[in-house]
Amino acid sequence: QVQLVESGGGYVQPGGSLRLSCAASGSISSIRAMGWDRQAPGKGRELVAGITSGGSTNYADSVKGRFTISRDAKNTVYLQMNSLKPDDTAVYYCNMLLTNGFRYWGQGTQVTVSS
Repeated sequence: QVQLVESGGGYVQPGGSLRLSCAASGSISSIRAMGWDRQAPGKGRELVAGITSGGSTNYADSVKGRFTISRDAKNTVYLQMNSLKPDDTAVYYCNMLLTNGFRYWGQGTQVTVSS
């Protein structure tokens, strides 16, 4: 059983910052990549950022220069979000892709950016 547990969401004013964390546990074989998706009300889910086992990163154009994804040696992935905008309001989901092809998602954490 694989579990991804997110934390760090909340309410912040425009221009503020939040740091999301996602800890993976359970029967984890080799990890190929980890990342974050988000889904805003009435919209589809979109990729926010990803990081491979080799450390390569990719970002949605809408968050480049504002968000930073990182990962530690204990299978925890982070998303540092700066200069937050109301359009960043969404439920953020952590995801993990293993080398065996299986992908897992966390339960999601709400981020609300509003004045």
